[in-house]
Amino acid sequence: MKKQTFTLLLMLLTNALLVNSQVNQNRKKLAATRVNSSPKIDGNLNDDVWQNVPIANNFVQLRPDNGVQELSDYRTEVKLIYDDNAIYIAAKMFDPNPDKIPAEFTNRDNFGNSDFFMAMINPIDDGQNPVMFIVTASGVQIDSKVSNGNNEDYNWSAVWDSDFQITKDGWAVEMKIPYRALRFANEEVQSWGMNFHREVRNINTRYTWNHIDNTVGRWTQYDGLIEGFRNIKPPTRLNFYPYASVTTITEGNYTTADWSVGMDVKYGLSENFTLDATLIPDFSQVGFDNVQLNLGPFEQQFTEQRQFFTEGTELFSKGRLFYSRRIGGFPTDQFNVRGNLQVDEDFVDGKKITEEIIDYPTRVQMLNAVKISGRTKGGLGIGFFNAITEQTEATVERTEETQVGSDITTTKNQYKVVTEPFANYNIMVLDQQFNQNSAITLINTNVTRDGRFRDANATGLLWHVEDKSSTYNIDGSFRTTHISDDPGNQTPGYSFDTSIGRQSGKWRWEIGYNFENKDFNPNDLGILFSNNEQTIYGFTGFRQLKPVGIFNNFGVNWWYNVNFQHKSGIYTGTNTGLSFWASTRERFDFGGNINVRTKTKDFFEPRQGSTSGIFFERPFRVNINHWGSTDYRKKLALDYNWYYTFFKNIPKNSYGFRLGPRYRFNDRFSLNYAFRFNKTDNDLGFVDNLDNGDIIFGERDRTTYENTVSGKYSFNTNSSLSLSFRHNWSKVPYKDQFFSLDTTNGQLLPTTHTDNYDRNFNSWNLDLNYFWQFAPGSQIIAFYRNSINPNATFAPADISFSENIDRLFDESMTHTFSLRVVYFIDYNNIKNVLF
Repeated sequence: MKKQTFTLLLMLLTNALLVNSQVNQNRKKLAATRVNSSPKIDGNLNDDVWQNVPIANNFVQLRPDNGVQELSDYRTEVKLIYDDNAIYIAAKMFDPNPDKIPAEFTNRDNFGNSDFFMAMINPIDDGQNPVMFIVTASGVQIDSKVSNGNNEDYNWSAVWDSDFQITKDGWAVEMKIPYRALRFANEEVQSWGMNFHREVRNINTRYTWNHIDNTVGRWTQYDGLIEGFRNIKPPTRLNFYPYASVTTITEGNYTTADWSVGMDVKYGLSENFTLDATLIPDFSQVGFDNVQLNLGPFEQQFTEQRQFFTEGTELFSKGRLFYSRRIGGFPTDQFNVRGNLQVDEDFVDGKKITEEIIDYPTRVQMLNAVKISGRTKGGLGIGFFNAITEQTEATVERTEETQVGSDITTTKNQYKVVTEPFANYNIMVLDQQFNQNSAITLINTNVTRDGRFRDANATGLLWHVEDKSSTYNIDGSFRTTHISDDPGNQTPGYSFDTSIGRQSGKWRWEIGYNFENKDFNPNDLGILFSNNEQTIYGFTGFRQLKPVGIFNNFGVNWWYNVNFQHKSGIYTGTNTGLSFWASTRERFDFGGNINVRTKTKDFFEPRQGSTSGIFFERPFRVNINHWGSTDYRKKLALDYNWYYTFFKNIPKNSYGFRLGPRYRFNDRFSLNYAFRFNKTDNDLGFVDNLDNGDIIFGERDRTTYENTVSGKYSFNTNSSLSLSFRHNWSKVPYKDQFFSLDTTNGQLLPTTHTDNYDRNFNSWNLDLNYFWQFAPGSQIIAFYRNSINPNATFAPADISFSENIDRLFDESMTHTFSLRVVYFIDYNNIKNVLF
């Protein structure tokens, strides 16, 4: 068996390295037409330059019925021309009911309920890294950068021009895509990979110009070819985004004001590489985090919302070694400022000293950041990232009381303690892609902190290799970390993961193995919840991607994980599950899962470290869940899910649901609401470590209510008002009986220990944004936030929802208002004025 596996691996590597991908053998071709004058971008296709231009037509269904030719009533015709400055695309889309074409107004990069046309452009024709330019039937622009054939980055934004018109026989789009928005070679004659997509919502169909087989490979491998671009030159890609902002924050009767100016810069270092820099960044208008009450042993992970860290970071996110929230996050506080304060409860030698923190910043200020990224014609992606954060200090007030006889003299002074030093964050990536479906990556991350604070280094070698037909793949990584708490004293750690699987066709499967040793720790710049683990994992699944009966598509998957501790090799438990998903012809999407977890040894819940040998034995568990989503084409739609979990031989149970109705009043105004409820009865979890060595667990009931509201009103495609609201409330009353963990077998024994560990947690945020794009790439954003900081102790845990709301509004609210102006400057437009 081992010999057969090795032979298969060798065949995959040989085929991938020596033979080009063969999934797109019958690609369509179109000649590019050079023009001397550019068309007016107004959605009217009657300009003379569009006459006698070759037409891309005969579109094919991508879904639901993959491979079927377009209906004549919904045929699409596309033309492409170019000049010295840009490429121009005209698309005419026939529709027998033009007055009923879905055309919802949305913010940029949101599809909404709209038909749309998309041009997918890949100048280096590598089958993996195109960019997408999309215009909806309401004129909204959407753009995205795709990486590795499947990661779509809608945070990427270019500055380009487009317009549309609804006509008597359908609708039309015109696009102008400047060369500054693209990366291409400086060659006399070029051919670019390109495909065109058209979404027709009323008949629930996506068409493409070049046929995409959705059972084999990735959709980016199926581009057509636009031939004959001649004598086009990459322009100087230098763009400036200067900004100015003013912010006021009111807490109670106290108001502070601040202002800032800064700039983002994008510079094309060469035809393939771009430098992005942010100088004196301002993140006052980022969205709020969905903070929850966390009683577990691991930190809560938050999504990144700062644009600099969400746009164009696909190279840096490889290997899960980059969690951008580390930069400008909570201070390291390596030496535990809070734990090292001096507090004398009585006079000693006539003196009593008390120290109190009066200012403890919870965020580190980022000074600047730079990233350089690009890809050569040979498929080598190169990325460099660097960010610098300033020193962060807590302020401690020291009170000294001196007693002489009956007289007491008090003196106070303040001093600073460093909680996060000046720090440098650095990433280097080399990513070699080949054969339109494979890649090998080397990534290194480094955190260097000033002074006695810890430094960290992580390196990863990653591979994803497919055979020539994109049927089989091997995927994996080898990663190492080195942590230095003291000069010359490093702690090395390592992890390994590899799998082999079949990824195309109706039947798919994968089998793999991974581990992290006890010292593997990428958390200075990455994120990992647990180490000292190893797992044998896999799945097998069936999918039907063409319509059958009432279904457009459906699938069934079975998966499993067999888990062990890495250092000791102790078997810790098995997880397995069966899942089903489907989409009907009427656009009802639904699915469900049955998940089983055997009796499990949890080495993390006792908070003693994974190498201590101390574990908590969790019981056998079965979880059942179901989700559904109705047709978004209708004015009223509903998303929902529910779950129930039961446990063997104990009275614990867990259940919950979420209901999310959404209503579209018209094409300009929509409102979404969601309510989530979760309840766990008789939950058991860690609460305390006692001085005598006892590890205390408590029995508790956990209840969570969450209300969220989001809405938007679009005045036009460049101006909108949006609302986001979230209130999360969790209450956790503990039972009177507490338990001591038996460190020999993971069982809980009754104890006489008592204390109050009840928790009542609220997180409240309301954001209101007005957005106006007053010129291409330039915008004004007015922002208001009403918030109550997350608090887990301000109220009892046995109160009702209405009582909690009354107590919540007694808390101090924070009101934040900011105004931000960003202006786009293209060097090519100002160089004649400046020079």
